[in-house]
Amino acid sequence: MRKLARELGVGAMSLYHHFKNKEALVDCMMDAVYREIAPPTADPSCRRVMQERVESERSVLARHPWALTVWERRTSSGEAILKHHDTVVGCLLADGFSMPMVGHAMSLLDSYVRGFSMQEASLPADELGHIGDATRAVLRNRQNTSSRFPHLAEMALTVILQPEYAYRNEFAFGLRLILAGIRSAHLAEAAGAGKARATDGIRVREVVSDGSLAGDLHD
Repeated sequence: MRKLARELGVGAMSLYHHFKNKEALVDCMMDAVYREIAPPTADPSCRRVMQERVESERSVLARHPWALTVWERRTSSGEAILKHHDTVVGCLLADGFSMPMVGHAMSLLDSYVRGFSMQEASLPADELGHIGDATRAVLRNRQNTSSRFPHLAEMALTVILQPEYAYRNEFAFGLRLILAGIRSAHLAEAAGAGKARATDGIRVREVVSDGSLAGDLHD
């Protein structure tokens, strides 16, 4: 807190007037980051809502890479974070997701966007997301790369070093697979629940037609 106060040109006690300690300050900073993430919209397509939310989070993390290292260490959450997650849960429930499936979807999407963002931030990519220069450097600095690591060398030459390749574009490909998987799991769960209800209905009709239930009710 003292170091921050010096950077801001104010007294340390001025910061403590607004934040009781460093943890409270960091909580507010993380809340400010979350306010930049586009909240889920009232869209009938839950897939589109999830996609837009994850893409927005990725953009925000690219602007605030420091948040990636702080995020996982937080043990408390601010108002903006809780409100955002509550809205996402409500959106998924409205689309027919069970609460366990909501948990699966949120965990998977959050892990993907933060993991990809962390890896993207650590790569020596240029402004367009190209990692060709770094790849060429690796190939130059390692002797006999093609013979020692033939598969990696082939990947470098046929994929990474191609003019149209940019690592950041891998994000969209992975996100499409994840969203398709979540939707498939949701539909499978719904189909299973429908079959269970149908089976229960058949059993009830069988009991009623057998007369045992009617007899019990008459007694």
